[in-house]
Amino acid sequence: MKYKGYEAIVDFDETDRILHGRVLGTRDVISFEADSVGGIERAFHEAVDDYLEHCAETGREPDKSFSGRLIVRMEPALHRNVYLEATRKGTSLNAWIVESLASMIGRAPGP
Repeated sequence: MKYKGYEAIVDFDETDRILHGRVLGTRDVISFEADSVGGIERAFHEAVDDYLEHCAETGREPDKSFSGRLIVRMEPALHRNVYLEATRKGTSLNAWIVESLASMIGRAPGP
């Protein structure tokens, strides 16, 4: 589920027979629950709206999407092999890594 630039996942709790969701990609814990599909969507929207309102009231910048920058540490031999593979493909090391990661999760590179 997506709303105002935030994304959430929802699980079903068989014991309590409720839907429980949480917003992904924030340092803050933003969770919500409901007992129906329509209810869980409303609860998600309310949770995001409450979070944004709380941030505005406290003067705090809300967590947003990721910056797109990532530092990766790896063995020197792997670093060399990845560089060589990117060079063979005629692309930059960064572009090769982005393309490889995107293909691993089944998405095309880009926004």
